[in-house]
Amino acid sequence: MSVVGFDDSPLVAYTDPPLTTVRQPVQAMGHAAVSALVAEINRSSAARTELLFQPELIVRGSTGPAPRTAPGPALPDADGPRAAPRHGAPAHRAAG
Repeated sequence: MSVVGFDDSPLVAYTDPPLTTVRQPVQAMGHAAVSALVAEINRSSAARTELLFQPELIVRGSTGPAPRTAPGPALPDADGPRAAPRHGAPAHRAAG
Protein backbone atom coordinates (compact mmCIF):
# COMPACT_ATOMS: atom_id res chain seq x y z
CA MET A 1 0.00 0.00 0.00
CA SER A 2 1.18 3.53 -0.78
CA VAL A 3 0.04 6.80 0.79
CA VAL A 4 0.33 10.17 -0.93
CA GLY A 5 -0.51 13.57 0.52
CA PHE A 6 -1.13 16.92 -1.12
CA ASP A 7 0.32 20.43 -0.58
CA ASP A 8 3.70 19.33 0.90
CA SER A 9 3.36 20.60 4.45
CA PRO A 10 6.84 21.18 5.94
CA LEU A 11 6.18 18.53 8.59
CA VAL A 12 5.41 15.58 6.29
CA ALA A 13 9.10 14.99 5.55
CA TYR A 14 9.51 14.14 9.26
CA THR A 15 6.68 11.62 9.59
CA ASP A 16 7.46 7.91 9.81
CA PRO A 17 7.62 7.00 6.97
CA PRO A 18 8.18 10.39 5.28
CA LEU A 19 5.03 11.16 3.26
CA THR A 20 5.14 11.28 -0.53
CA THR A 21 3.28 14.39 -1.61
CA VAL A 22 2.18 16.58 -4.50
CA ARG A 23 3.70 20.06 -4.20
CA GLN A 24 1.86 23.01 -5.72
CA PRO A 25 3.69 26.11 -7.00
CA VAL A 26 2.21 28.31 -4.26
CA GLN A 27 4.40 31.33 -4.99
CA ALA A 28 3.46 31.38 -8.69
CA MET A 29 -0.21 30.87 -7.83
CA GLY A 30 -0.13 33.74 -5.32
CA HIS A 31 1.63 36.03 -7.80
CA ALA A 32 -1.00 35.29 -10.48
CA ALA A 33 -3.84 35.92 -8.02
CA VAL A 34 -2.38 39.25 -6.84
CA SER A 35 -1.73 40.36 -10.44
CA ALA A 36 -5.35 39.62 -11.38
CA LEU A 37 -6.63 41.41 -8.27
CA VAL A 38 -4.51 44.52 -8.95
CA ALA A 39 -5.74 44.56 -12.56
CA GLU A 40 -9.35 44.42 -11.34
CA ILE A 41 -8.75 47.20 -8.78
CA ASN A 42 -7.20 49.39 -11.47
CA ARG A 43 -10.18 48.59 -13.70
CA SER A 44 -7.91 47.60 -16.54
CA SER A 45 -9.26 45.05 -18.92
CA ALA A 46 -7.90 41.96 -17.22
CA ALA A 47 -8.28 38.93 -19.42
CA ARG A 48 -10.54 36.25 -18.02
CA THR A 49 -8.49 33.15 -18.52
CA GLU A 50 -7.79 29.79 -17.01
CA LEU A 51 -4.33 29.50 -15.50
CA LEU A 52 -2.64 26.11 -15.36
CA PHE A 53 0.10 25.42 -12.85
CA GLN A 54 2.40 22.40 -12.94
CA PRO A 55 2.45 20.42 -9.66
CA GLU A 56 5.51 18.42 -8.64
CA LEU A 57 5.50 14.89 -7.23
CA ILE A 58 7.85 14.62 -4.24
CA VAL A 59 8.54 10.92 -3.69
CA ARG A 60 9.42 9.95 -0.14
CA GLY A 61 9.16 6.79 1.91
CA SER A 62 5.37 6.31 1.97
CA THR A 63 5.20 4.87 -1.54
CA GLY A 64 6.62 1.70 -2.95
CA PRO A 65 6.67 -0.19 -6.22
CA ALA A 66 3.44 -1.58 -7.58
CA PRO A 67 2.90 -5.21 -6.60
CA ARG A 68 3.89 -7.77 -9.19
CA THR A 69 1.07 -9.88 -10.55
CA ALA A 70 1.21 -13.24 -12.25
CA PRO A 71 0.85 -13.11 -16.03
CA GLY A 72 -2.68 -13.79 -17.11
CA PRO A 73 -5.11 -13.07 -19.93
CA ALA A 74 -5.05 -9.50 -21.20
CA LEU A 75 -7.91 -7.36 -19.97
CA PRO A 76 -9.85 -5.23 -22.48
CA ASP A 77 -9.23 -1.48 -22.51
CA ALA A 78 -11.72 0.63 -20.57
CA ASP A 79 -12.62 2.31 -23.88
CA GLY A 80 -13.29 -1.01 -25.60
CA PRO A 81 -11.26 -2.68 -28.30
CA ARG A 82 -9.05 -0.55 -30.50
CA ALA A 83 -9.72 -0.19 -34.16
CA ALA A 84 -7.11 -1.57 -36.53
CA PRO A 85 -4.81 1.09 -37.96
CA ARG A 86 -5.63 2.17 -41.50
CA HIS A 87 -3.20 2.47 -44.36
CA GLY A 88 -0.18 1.62 -42.26
CA ALA A 89 -0.79 4.42 -39.76
CA PRO A 90 0.25 3.56 -36.20
CA ALA A 91 -2.51 3.03 -33.65
CA HIS A 92 -2.45 5.61 -30.86
CA ARG A 93 -4.68 6.98 -28.20
CA ALA A 94 -5.22 10.68 -27.49
CA ALA A 95 -3.95 11.86 -24.12
CA GLY A 96 -6.60 12.77 -21.65
